[in-house]
Amino acid sequence: MSFKILGIAGSPVKKGNVESLLWKTFETLPAQAATWEIVNLSTLKVKDCIHCNFCLTKQQAGKYCSIKDDAQVIFEKVEAADILVLASPVYFMRSSARMAALIDRFRVFIFGNLTAGRLKNKIGASMAVAWLRQGGLELTHLSHITAMLGLEMIPASLHKGVSPLGASVLTSPQGSGYFDPEAPLGTEPDEAGLQSARLLMRRTLELARLTRK
Repeated sequence: MSFKILGIAGSPVKKGNVESLLWKTFETLPAQAATWEIVNLSTLKVKDCIHCNFCLTKQQAGKYCSIKDDAQVIFEKVEAADILVLASPVYFMRSSARMAALIDRFRVFIFGNLTAGRLKNKIGASMAVAWLRQGGLELTHLSHITAMLGLEMIPASLHKGVSPLGASVLTSPQGSGYFDPEAPLGTEPDEAGLQSARLLMRRTLELARLTRK
């Protein structure tokens, strides 16, 4: 039994800590259990939702939204996935603006005349990367999880990890705020955080197997 996993990296930094976290986590998954893909918002243009209500009555195949940008490509990948992982850096104690813009555009899966309910019962997971130990990790997770609840998805939680809300990774040593110029990818030494991501993905696969049954 194999599942499709889509990870969305909500950082404006290409090949940065968030993308690295997703790669390092997904590479540990058993090949027979899942196939996976990472979408980087750093390389795509996703505009803000303008609440024009196009999606309520005018959707058609290949066009879920009136706005002309890269969101349609993401919509179709999300729709095809069994497990959706939202991964964001922590900016000002919350998820990034790029991730927030995409989440707002997921409105198409709530009200769309074609796509309403298409994310229902898919498994969701949150990952967050923060500079400081108390720098907004849980608020970032909550922004992802509340979006998943609105979409009638099933968010994965895990008590064994750093936070029950999602994978929480620090980019400075023990969240101290110290910057080491020799270690630009600060997530790599945070083994506890990386382990929380690995355990969270095992939980998503467990939930996916249960829902498929």
